[in-house]
Amino acid sequence: MTETSQRPGRLKARPLPYDTFRENVAMLVRDNAVLRPERLAGAHRLEIKARGVTLLASPMIADAGAALAPDEIGLPQPAFRRLRIAPGDLVEIAPARPPKSLDAVRAKIRGETLSADQLADVVDDFANHRCSDMEIAAFLIACASFMTADETLDLTRAMVGQGARLAWEGRRVVDKHCIGGIPGNRTSMIVTPIVAAHGLTIPKTSSRAITSPAGTADTMEVLARVDLSEDEMRAVVERCDGCIVWGGRMNLSPADDVMISVERPLGVDTPEQMVASILSKKLSAGSSHLIIDVPVGASAKVRDAPSALRLRKLFEFVALRTGLAIDVVTTDGSRPIGRGVGPLLETRDVLAVLERQPDAPRDLADKAAMLAGRLLETDPDVAGGRGADLARELIASGAARRKLDEIIDAQGPSPIRAELGGLTHEVLASRPGRIAAIDCLRIARVARLAGAPTDTGAGLQLLKSVGDDVRAGDPIYRIHGEEPSEFGFAVEAAQAESGFAVAD
Repeated sequence: MTETSQRPGRLKARPLPYDTFRENVAMLVRDNAVLRPERLAGAHRLEIKARGVTLLASPMIADAGAALAPDEIGLPQPAFRRLRIAPGDLVEIAPARPPKSLDAVRAKIRGETLSADQLADVVDDFANHRCSDMEIAAFLIACASFMTADETLDLTRAMVGQGARLAWEGRRVVDKHCIGGIPGNRTSMIVTPIVAAHGLTIPKTSSRAITSPAGTADTMEVLARVDLSEDEMRAVVERCDGCIVWGGRMNLSPADDVMISVERPLGVDTPEQMVASILSKKLSAGSSHLIIDVPVGASAKVRDAPSALRLRKLFEFVALRTGLAIDVVTTDGSRPIGRGVGPLLETRDVLAVLERQPDAPRDLADKAAMLAGRLLETDPDVAGGRGADLARELIASGAARRKLDEIIDAQGPSPIRAELGGLTHEVLASRPGRIAAIDCLRIARVARLAGAPTDTGAGLQLLKSVGDDVRAGDPIYRIHGEEPSEFGFAVEAAQAESGFAVAD
C-alpha cells in the first residue's frame, strides 16, 4: 500500500529476521507516527489488529539509528503468521487492555474453584496468544496447588473447543499414548503399524521431545516426513489406515501447546494438567478408543502405585464424560526400554523388532505387543485375550513391517540426514557386581547433553541392563555425539554419575 493510503492509528508491517517462537514481540521507533512510548507505561502490552485477528505483543522501543521508519512496526515471523499479513500491510496498534481471563487467573491464585466459563476464557486467551508467559505460569502454578476433577473436565472441554477437530466418518478410531519419562520407550512406532495392518484406523499424531532425548515424531522423522498438513495426513490415513506424524501442524488443542511450552521449563506436570493435555489432543484428533501407558517407577513420572491409581481414575472420570473409551495400563517404569536412547538409536530398535532380528530388544517387543493387543481387542471380531498373540502374528508374518513401509512411502522421504554420531565414549562399571537399578532421569539427561534429539544421531546405546553381572571396567553404555562441546558435557555428566547402580 502507498504512503498516502495510510490512516492515523496504523503502521506498515515490516518483517524482522527473528524467530521469537511463541512470544509476540513488536518493535517501534521512539518517534513513531502513531503511539508515544509513554502511553505504554501502564499497559505494558501492545494490541495489534489486522484481517480480523488481534494479537497482544510485548513492545520494544528502538532509539535513533534503528532500521525502522516512523511509519513502520517491526514484527518477527511468528507474528506475521498469526496475523496472516504480508510485508507492507497496514496494521492497527493501540495500548492493550488486560486479557479477559486475568480475573480468572487471579481467582485461581486465591484458591478459588473456576467455572466452565472462566476456564473457557483462560483457554481462549492462551490459544490466541493474548497472555504473557508470566501470566500463563501463574495460572499453571495456581492449578498445581489446587484443582478439582470437575475443573479438569471443564479445562479439557475448553481446550478441545479451540483449534481443529478431526472427524473420521464410519471408522473406529483408536490411539495409544504414553505419559512419558522412560528412555527408549518407542512402542508407538511398533503399535501403529500392527494396528493398521489389522485394519483399524490409527491416525497417530505425536509430539516432538521437550525434555526427553526423543519424541515419537523425532524418531519417525529418521524414516519419513512427519511435518504434514491436515489434508496430507488424511490422505495417508485413507491409503494406509494409519500414520505417524507431528501434531504441531494440525492445530489440535492449540492452548495445550502454549501451556506445555511454559510448564515444562518450570517442571510443572500435575495429574490434572497431564489429563487435560493428553485427552484434549486425542479428542481433537477424533479418537474413539484410547489406551494410556502409565509407567511406574522410582525415577519415572509416576513413582508409586497409589499415584498411578489416582491418575487412572482421573483419566477415566474425564474420558467417560467426554465420550472417549479409555484403557489405562500401568507398566514397569523402573528402567529404560530397549537399548537405544535418541532418535536414530531408537529407530534401530523399532526396526529390529519389526524385522524379527535375533538381537531385537525383547522388552520393547513384548511391551509393544501387549499394548497393540489391547487396541486390537477393541475390534468386536477379536476375541478377548487374543490381542497380544494376534499382534505377535502380525509381526512374525512381516505384515506390520510392510505396513510401516507403506506409511513411510505415503508420508514421503525424511528431510533430515540420519547418521550415527561419530564421537563415542564408553562408560564403564566402577566396581564388580550386578546391575541393581538404572536411573531413567539420569540416562535421559546424559543423552540430551550428548545432543539428542536435536542431533539425530546423538544419544546412548545401552550395553547392560538390570540383572546383568559386570566386572569393574566393563562397558555399561556408549555415548554417541556429533558436536564436540555437547559431547564433552555428556561425558562429564556420565563420569560424575552414570545412572547405573551396581550391587554386590
